[in-house]
Amino acid sequence: MSPLALCVRVERWPIAGSFTISRGAKTEAVVVVAELSDGTHRGRGECVPYARYGETVAGVADAIEAMSPEISRGLDRERLQSVMAPGAARNALDCAFWDLAAKRAGRPVHELIGLPAPKAVTTAYTISLATPEAMAQATAGAAGRALLKIKLGAPGGDPARIAAVRRAAPNSELIVDANEGWTPEDLAANLAACVQAGVTLVEQPLPANADDALAHIARRLPICADESAHGRASLSALVGKYDAVNVKLDKTGGLTEALALAGEAERLGLTLMVGCMVATSLAMAPAMLLAQRARVVDLDGPLLLARDRPNGLRYEESRVHPPAPALWG
Repeated sequence: MSPLALCVRVERWPIAGSFTISRGAKTEAVVVVAELSDGTHRGRGECVPYARYGETVAGVADAIEAMSPEISRGLDRERLQSVMAPGAARNALDCAFWDLAAKRAGRPVHELIGLPAPKAVTTAYTISLATPEAMAQATAGAAGRALLKIKLGAPGGDPARIAAVRRAAPNSELIVDANEGWTPEDLAANLAACVQAGVTLVEQPLPANADDALAHIARRLPICADESAHGRASLSALVGKYDAVNVKLDKTGGLTEALALAGEAERLGLTLMVGCMVATSLAMAPAMLLAQRARVVDLDGPLLLARDRPNGLRYEESRVHPPAPALWG
């Protein structure tokens, strides 16, 4: 079998408008694509470096490039798990290995893993953080969608924001993501406002290093860990503080670890959510396999872009369909 060649690219994809969370706003998605080729078949994986975890675009691209000698000497997906740390760089390579294996075998990834064929699922659609009036206006344009994810976490005003969103979308299921933007002092008031608005889940209300207060509140709706959850080793500390965990491939370091993490989370009694960064369909495609077992799916990254890559996922309002072989897997 021919040695594998590695190609790494940094790509920039404009966002439709801007995307704003409690930590800031951006107008483009910067992704890193890893491509593995044996001269006949090509496998691709896409990741999003995230400054919240100390990652930079240049650092992630360099970390992937640094694996080229090992890959040419026969590094495979299994050994990749111990050679690279979890994170965006390993995610791109892990997913590229899976895609290449599928192309070589002429069989989809779900068959290689032993999973049923994925089906279309309902995904959330994100409403960026803004003033109550601006968020209501944005929500009104998406009020026909089944599931909306509302970004909160700005100092003061979140009760008004979620109330305004609910008025603009009276029939949509609402979930909230505070992106670590609340404090123990405003936690109760903000959660009460979410209950009043009929929110069904709140994601990462407190900073990951200051979330102990969650173990001591009477929760009236499920709390989901995002920034507090990474690989399997992080899960045991979530029990008692969280009811669910948001599995993102860029955090786990790829589909391989994400599947293992999902199984361990279920064993611990944690409900699964599958999430994403703002990225193209190439980053969403592997996560569709996890989405089949998740209570909440948030794979709307391509919907937030001005354009998606060729052969992207097919979205029909809130329904997202499994990838075509030309895209991934």
